[in-house]
Amino acid sequence: MHPVATALEDVLVTAHRRDSLTIGVYESAKLMDRDPDSVVLCLLASDPEHEDDVALSIHFTLIQAFCCDNDIHILRLSGLQRLSEIIHSEIEPSSEPMDLHCILVSSLHNNPWKCSSLDKVFNYCAECKSRNQWIPFMSLMDR
Repeated sequence: MHPVATALEDVLVTAHRRDSLTIGVYESAKLMDRDPDSVVLCLLASDPEHEDDVALSIHFTLIQAFCCDNDIHILRLSGLQRLSEIIHSEIEPSSEPMDLHCILVSSLHNNPWKCSSLDKVFNYCAECKSRNQWIPFMSLMDR
């Protein structure tokens, strides 16, 4: 597995334990409207079967534009099955399916957090941008 993918998994687990994860397109939009300065990373996940979903594409475009305007790191992901495994290993399963298409990692102003895994993800995003890949992409592999 790619080392940045492993780092991303660690970030998701750590963020959840710190109550710093926002899951879902609508929930993420509400947080970005309310407190955009707290958001440090935006994950946009979809698989090939979602490429014709016009509504999801519009949401992604708007979220990406907002993140770019507010200097929020963005990472596009494929591998919703693996993402679901990571998230559900940390969160009690609910009766309703979770919208994993957009996940935000935030850092509270009065309690910022640093971790080497988050730095690895940020460095990957910066490296991709230096190669003119403005929205970095990563595929999460099933285990």
